Amino acid sequence: MASSYHEVYQGWKMDPQGFWKEAAAAIDWFTPAEKIFDPSHGVYGAWFTGATCNTCYNCVDRHVERGRKGQAAIIHDSPITGKKRTITYEELLDEVQALAHVLKELGIEKGDRVIIYMPMVPEAAVAMLACARIGAIHSVVFGGFAAAELATRIDDSTPKLIISASCGIEPGRVIAYKPLLDKAIDLARHKVTKTVILQREELSCDLIEGRDFDYATTVGEAKAIDVQVPCEPVAATDPLYVLYTSGTTGQPKGVVRDNGGHMVALKWSMQNLYGIEPGEVFWAASDVGWVVGHSYIVYGPLLHGCTTILFEGKPVGTPDAGTFWRVISEHGVAALFTAPTAFRAIKKEDPKGEFVGKYDMTTLRTLFLAGERADPDTIHWAEDKLKVPVIDHWWQTETGWAIAGNPVGLGTLPVKYGSPTVAMPGYDMRVLDDAGHPLEPNQLGNIVVKLPLPPGCLPTLWHADTRFKDAYLAEFPGYYKTADAGFIDEDGYLYIMARTDDIINVAGHRLSTGAMEEVIAEHKDVAECAVIGIADKLKGQLPLGFLILNSGVNRDPAEIEKEVVALVRDKIGPVAAFKLAIAVKRLPKTRSGKILRGTMQKIADGEEWKMPATIDDPAILDEIGETLKERGISD
Repeated sequence: MASSYHEVYQGWKMDPQGFWKEAAAAIDWFTPAEKIFDPSHGVYGAWFTGATCNTCYNCVDRHVERGRKGQAAIIHDSPITGKKRTITYEELLDEVQALAHVLKELGIEKGDRVIIYMPMVPEAAVAMLACARIGAIHSVVFGGFAAAELATRIDDSTPKLIISASCGIEPGRVIAYKPLLDKAIDLARHKVTKTVILQREELSCDLIEGRDFDYATTVGEAKAIDVQVPCEPVAATDPLYVLYTSGTTGQPKGVVRDNGGHMVALKWSMQNLYGIEPGEVFWAASDVGWVVGHSYIVYGPLLHGCTTILFEGKPVGTPDAGTFWRVISEHGVAALFTAPTAFRAIKKEDPKGEFVGKYDMTTLRTLFLAGERADPDTIHWAEDKLKVPVIDHWWQTETGWAIAGNPVGLGTLPVKYGSPTVAMPGYDMRVLDDAGHPLEPNQLGNIVVKLPLPPGCLPTLWHADTRFKDAYLAEFPGYYKTADAGFIDEDGYLYIMARTDDIINVAGHRLSTGAMEEVIAEHKDVAECAVIGIADKLKGQLPLGFLILNSGVNRDPAEIEKEVVALVRDKIGPVAAFKLAIAVKRLPKTRSGKILRGTMQKIADGEEWKMPATIDDPAILDEIGETLKERGISD
């Protein structure tokens, strides 16, 4: 079919408010908006001011009321535990109401924060929806984070309660969550006095009397008396959740997501970008701890009346490189959304794609990739083996949905490998030089979005309006800074080439090198350090730490390097994939004392580089290069 994208995008540009008013008709509101967009509200304006709504009602109740109560809402598939469970919309409503009742009984009210620190189990999605139902603000923390990272988020979001589980399960090991949770509560300045704990069969835990409440017991009691918990009306501009993303200083940023605009944007994207019909099966192979899990495991598919897959496994090793194809075949998946890393892992294990032929995947129409730059090799391999369109698209935790993509529902545009295609309606993309001047097509520069941001994007950071302005709006007045560098070609296709700050991308997870440096600097023998991201065929990037040891340290540097790796793993968690630390004599710096991380990264990746004009001692770069060669990191 011919694409209607250009006509739709132009229609949005000519009448942005009319466009989003029409999109908002797909959402059920308690009271309609007084203004579609109010430029005087909040930091840069706000969407659907005056409206009241409830996200849980739109995700669950309305589907039960309108003929979908027997349809599968969530399919939990856990090859790690060998368990599968299907939850209908009617069953989901019962489960959500029961947990909402428990939360209210434990004193949670509208506007209170609840941290959810859970593995990939259905109860994690239930917890999110139960919070939304009563107007509480949830903050999901990825289960792979260590106690110190969890404590930081406790202190920033000041939750009244934490919902967690006894353990998470990885291939070949069980991770006890309760000791991490207890340690985080001890470390945090803000004291949490109540938790709800889901006991898993694989590893149960002891509960602290008076503080820890058993999930199955309390929810079971509520279900037994058939509790009814009405949906709390909230303002469209009220927060639905706070999700922490890495900050360049190591202090995480609490991205706020509102209720109204978020629903409108996600509902629009399911049909128009992903080309999915209500009732179909949509699978985002991510984690509820990340933004993809929020938007497209839980909220997007359920808003649209789809069946969503909640998968507890890995693309390889649970049990083999065919697990994705089994899930697609068994559950009739129409669209798969995952990170390029997953496909690189599958390709590494099964380069000829022999597992693909073992399964009937006739239901699969499209594969969507995001979370990091999709290299053309991976896209070509996936196209060849799956025989479906492979759609690269680009977005951020901050935006909550795609900035750029190839809109399947509007009719796909020609693919240009290396580009996530074109801007979605709502995003007026520009490329500026460092002084803020617009650049011509194909010129590399700072990618920015002309304000206002569309519905679904962050209105601010949690209790940090000034930090929000400084981080995103101050450098290029009138624009949102994506902190990505790239260009737009003569056809309007975007190309995202690199981050412009110190965030690195490990297997689709954005991680701050600054946060890692803070941890490394705690080691008693380390005087100074720098962390860079180096290219890795499987994960996209891996962190590499350079250490300068204190003078007078006589220990074997290899011992210290191992201790530093363990320290980062303990403080940030296995998600950092921090395995490489190298002791060096000096770090290259500018005359003003800034470490030349970008140049070091180019040397490590074997890329061409120019001698920085401001370097203090050029010989240090040769020393770094020699050290990397000796360690086998660069040629």
